[in-house]
Amino acid sequence: MTNSVTIAAIQMVSTQDLQQNLAKAKQLIKKAALQGAQFILLPEYFCLIHQDPNVKLTIAESFGQGPIQSMLSKIACEYKIWLAAGTIPLKSHEPNKVTNSLLLYAPDGSIHTRYDKVHLFSIQTPSMQINEGDTMVGGHNIVTADLSFGRVGFAICYDVRFPAFFAAMGELDLILMPAAFTYPTGQAHWELLLRARAIDNQCFVLAAAQGGMHQSGRQTWGHSMIIDPWASIIDCLNEGEGVVISTVDFSQVQKIRQILPVTRDRHLLDSL
Repeated sequence: MTNSVTIAAIQMVSTQDLQQNLAKAKQLIKKAALQGAQFILLPEYFCLIHQDPNVKLTIAESFGQGPIQSMLSKIACEYKIWLAAGTIPLKSHEPNKVTNSLLLYAPDGSIHTRYDKVHLFSIQTPSMQINEGDTMVGGHNIVTADLSFGRVGFAICYDVRFPAFFAAMGELDLILMPAAFTYPTGQAHWELLLRARAIDNQCFVLAAAQGGMHQSGRQTWGHSMIIDPWASIIDCLNEGEGVVISTVDFSQVQKIRQILPVTRDRHLLDSL
């Protein structure tokens, strides 16, 4: 097993223009790859944040085909990287709804893993009304991938609020968390939730966020970060576009679990 891997999270402030967003994603992926990143995560909705949530239906692709997926495949192959492609809208069994899907591309450009967001976000305040269920269908599967450096757990944004979701994945080495947290919920909860999931699961967390004032009028919290199994923040970008990157040693996961066997002992609940 490879212990040391250079991982990176990309932060964006995606616009209402698909092509502009794809060009920016390519630029930032290249930047991370040239810094030595072997595993790169894009943020949720990297390809589009639009004032009208229904616009995502017009760019939705069938799984395995379409210009967005083609671009992602080509760039993963070009730089020989593992590319976890934030989220893109994929056509679902419901004609007026999509899945919010995280696709992991292998260094040969093939799709290795797909995860459809399970927990769909909704919030109702005097100044903000969001209901992803209006235009999306939720996934039904917990998804992990066993890679050369360890087991990767897949999650998206609102999923971070549900500890049992991650416990059901078993022992993980890395949690992926692409997100587009709203500014007020991010300010209150984002870092706390990410560090809590690192503590719960005693693993690294790679979180790629949207971070700024969007063309659509939405404001996202940002603070993309890499967190170690002791819940220390290794690198963080508060606002704006950019890359957080670090070479991490995944043998640290087992060292932490030997010191404090939390993931072992949480299974005691099964016998109660």
